[in-house]
Amino acid sequence: MKPRAHHTDSSSIKSISSEDVSTQQHYHGNMCCSAEAKNPAFKRGRQLQQMQMIILPFIPILALIVQTSYEMIEIVSYRMEVTEIENQVTMATDLGKVVTRLQQERSDVAFYIYTNGMTLRRNLNDTFLETDLALDNMSSWPDISIRTIQPNNGEVTWLNMSEFRETLQEFRANISTEDSTVPQILRWYTTANAALLEHLTNQIKDANKSGVWRFLLSFKNLLRSIESLDISSVYGINYYGRGYLKPDSYIKYVQHDILGRDLLNGSLHFVPSLKVIYRNITLTMRSYGNITQWSKTIQKNLRREGNVADARSYYESMAYYIDELRKLQRALRSIIRNEVQKVLQSADNMETFGIAILVVVLIVSPIIIILVRNAAATIQLYAINLAHKAKELKREKRKSDSLLFQMLPPTVATQLKQAQTVPAEYYSAVTIFFSDIVGFTEIAAECTPLEVVSFLNAIYRMFDERIECYDVYKIETIGDSYMVASGLPVKNGNKHVAEIATMALDLLDASGYFSIPHKANEPVQIRCGIHTGPVVAGIVGTKMPRYCLFGDTVNTASRMESTGEALKIHISAEMNEALVKVGGFKTEHRGLIDVKGKGLMDTYWLTCKEGATPNNSHGEVAWFADMKPVYLKIV
Repeated sequence: MKPRAHHTDSSSIKSISSEDVSTQQHYHGNMCCSAEAKNPAFKRGRQLQQMQMIILPFIPILALIVQTSYEMIEIVSYRMEVTEIENQVTMATDLGKVVTRLQQERSDVAFYIYTNGMTLRRNLNDTFLETDLALDNMSSWPDISIRTIQPNNGEVTWLNMSEFRETLQEFRANISTEDSTVPQILRWYTTANAALLEHLTNQIKDANKSGVWRFLLSFKNLLRSIESLDISSVYGINYYGRGYLKPDSYIKYVQHDILGRDLLNGSLHFVPSLKVIYRNITLTMRSYGNITQWSKTIQKNLRREGNVADARSYYESMAYYIDELRKLQRALRSIIRNEVQKVLQSADNMETFGIAILVVVLIVSPIIIILVRNAAATIQLYAINLAHKAKELKREKRKSDSLLFQMLPPTVATQLKQAQTVPAEYYSAVTIFFSDIVGFTEIAAECTPLEVVSFLNAIYRMFDERIECYDVYKIETIGDSYMVASGLPVKNGNKHVAEIATMALDLLDASGYFSIPHKANEPVQIRCGIHTGPVVAGIVGTKMPRYCLFGDTVNTASRMESTGEALKIHISAEMNEALVKVGGFKTEHRGLIDVKGKGLMDTYWLTCKEGATPNNSHGEVAWFADMKPVYLKIV
């Protein structure tokens, strides 16, 4: 007989509801490699995931380090720029002091020449000494171009510090009341100051990106204002001393006087705090009103008698006024130094803060990486444990599924696993088989419990192996009673009659291989009963669900077994009629018997299949030698 089509091998049973993280272990080739790379259950997968978890936070950390480093570079660059600005401011202030001393020197020398050495505001040697001291205090000297005062007017000469001082000393040595004139003196000092002021202007342009450019520009304008006012005062001395200015001298006076006042206003505009100081100067200076009046008189350029006393008064007043402007210049230098210190302090703070941020980032970054690595390792360890638990759960699930499929029909078990309701079902034609061991009560009483269990286990193992060859379903075993049905839960038409009949003959023949445990020469005797008819089948119970059959057919089949004889298959008249229709089986009429609960029933004996002879030779079979129960082996 062919094995039944719906038989399911328990080794291939799988739970359709369980999920296993290691399922991808069954894939091969490229899919296997891909699964290993993604599955934390594999070493390669753990390494890849750990690398991903480390790289993921490392990207923003690296970006933060790069950003912080870039900002730190900018801060250091800004600090260097501020330091350079400080040097430029220092040079500008030192250069301004030199220009101031040259302006004072020009005024004193011009007045000395104009008065033929008769009148001095102060000793020229003291004036020269102050200029030399200002030159000595220069931290650095720029290469400047000065137009010579030789007849070839317009020639440009580049002078360093020593060359400039030699030229200055040579010019001073040549000053005399007879050979020198006021225009010559004015021209030389004005040319030198113009060169220095030009360089000062360039210095301010280099520092125009800093926060002190307004103050430097105000400082430059104030220097140029003093330069212009000082030049205009020389022409004013000439006017009051001689009573008249030539047109070219008059034009230069007006130019320098207006330019000086405009530059002064511009300087005060760039630094509003200087306005208060300048206002105090004009209020406290007694001769400020006279200076304004004298300036208006000179601008009219009316002819008058030359007066040395007026020239001296004008000179002293202008010198005093210019000295007051130089005090304003010193106050501005102090403001510039304070602003530079503020900028330097701000740059230092930014640099310190940037270094602190960079250090914190460099310290925290590896800590974060280590923490992430530890977290990844912990997660991977948890994943490994989870994979092991999942495997164990799957094994246990397979065991439970296998047990479920042994306890219930495969179709019914599948419906239960899918959480579906399994309703009771009516079957119009089912064949039921019962068997038991003759004299089992006496056998159990005379044997040890282990021998009884081993004995039943061996017989039922053999029965279970044999019925696998037929389209039948084992309903249950109770003690020595063995119940099998065909035609359910999957209907098979009229095949159930022949399947049960053939199986019964096979089991009856196979039982002869066994002997009673304590009576080795006495074979085991079984009796069988078969009946066919309608039944109702369904799942009964929730804690231990069982597939049960209900109906008179079950009761009748049981009565056929209980009223039968040893080593015979007792069948009902309905079963005999079904076999006749099917054909291929031999039966013997037993006659009418009294069946409990049924009364008189006409029954038959199933002897064999047509064309077959009974096999009474029962030799030893090797695979029945192991009589130890399976559950004891597992334990």
